[in-house]
Amino acid sequence: MKILIQNGRVIDPASGRDEMADVAIAAGRIIAIGQVAADFHPTRTIDASGCIVAPGLVDLGVRLKEPGQEHAGMLESETAAAVAGGVTALVTPPDTEPVLDEPGLVDMLKFRAEKLHRSRVFPLGALTRGLQGEVLTEMAELTEAGCVGFGQAEVPIQNTQVLLRALQYAATFGYTVWLRPQDLWLGKGVAASGPLATRLGLSGVPAAAETIALHTLFELMRGIKGGVHVHLCRLSSAAGVALVRAAKAEGLPVTCDVSVHNLHLTDVDIGFYDSRFRVQPPLRQQRDRDALRAALADGTIDALVSDHNPIDSDAKTLPFAEAEPGATAVELLLGLACTWAQQEGLGLMQALTVLTQGPQRVLGASLGTLQASVGQLAVGGAADVVVFHPDAPWTVTPAALRSQGKHTPFEGHELPVSVRATLVGGQVAFGSTAP
Repeated sequence: MKILIQNGRVIDPASGRDEMADVAIAAGRIIAIGQVAADFHPTRTIDASGCIVAPGLVDLGVRLKEPGQEHAGMLESETAAAVAGGVTALVTPPDTEPVLDEPGLVDMLKFRAEKLHRSRVFPLGALTRGLQGEVLTEMAELTEAGCVGFGQAEVPIQNTQVLLRALQYAATFGYTVWLRPQDLWLGKGVAASGPLATRLGLSGVPAAAETIALHTLFELMRGIKGGVHVHLCRLSSAAGVALVRAAKAEGLPVTCDVSVHNLHLTDVDIGFYDSRFRVQPPLRQQRDRDALRAALADGTIDALVSDHNPIDSDAKTLPFAEAEPGATAVELLLGLACTWAQQEGLGLMQALTVLTQGPQRVLGASLGTLQASVGQLAVGGAADVVVFHPDAPWTVTPAALRSQGKHTPFEGHELPVSVRATLVGGQVAFGSTAP
């Protein structure tokens, strides 16, 4: 199919492009940006007047609930939610049921995702078998099946010797290790340690749970010859940000992200035990949120993620400490990024950088040559594109969400932008020709 996107403002952080231009697409690839050949005859035209034309968003933290938890979310509904939010590529963690520790499970997930022709799905393989933290998985086989890295999801590795061996093995073959820094024993609470948790009688998770894990990890990384790329998932504390900033200045090959929840909310928002605000890592104090926002702006934090985790009502509408942690957010990612940028006095370029170029830099060589253009608009590259109106606010309601999970702490919030169309591989996955 040949598609022409006309009259839009093209913004591409990877190239620094910000101009009024047309985009021509054929055979799933971008063939022109700006000057379109006179003999190009599109079969479909998208009028992007008044809209932004940008690279499809890359979300590094999306749970699809498949295989094993289809009652909470299904591949079809969650990828539909993703493209409705402009997300054309997503990374999903390995804590499915069963765990993604065998090539056959990865093959099945990728096959089902590709048949839907929606967001590109990049699975993370389990770092250890069954996420038990004892025996390393067959990382080479999982990589061949399509895994872009290896992680433990929410399960810390207790045995430091196993963690060291995992890092050494990953370093040998150039794999990326994805870890959420949290000490197992200090991280068992349900809210961030502080006056609010004490007042509500909720078990606390101190910032030290994050910093102790970071200190351990960085010390192990320093001893690995040649280095190993570690991506830190969902930083939550000011102290954690300071450690990451120092590690980057030292030259350690570290990248990191932050979730939309920790970027916008604090523990005070929990109110009177509102379980919609039960997320992992827990919401911390305002000083932590402010540090995270500043770190995302200055590049210490590489990417903003939705941390999308659809939870059904049976598991969410419970007392706060008993409710399952997680929230629906993939459809809100673009709007919340733009909200952050507006509040911090930043432009659309910066908002899109943390959703495209930043995540693409994290994935790097893991994408392979065929997917190397994910997160950017490049002639000859994959035609993954989002068209959105920068001044079309909408209010978040459960009925407006396409995800099977309807619970979000942002219910009732007004988001400033609306997605009009999303293209994946040159096919319209969401929207219509009308802006």
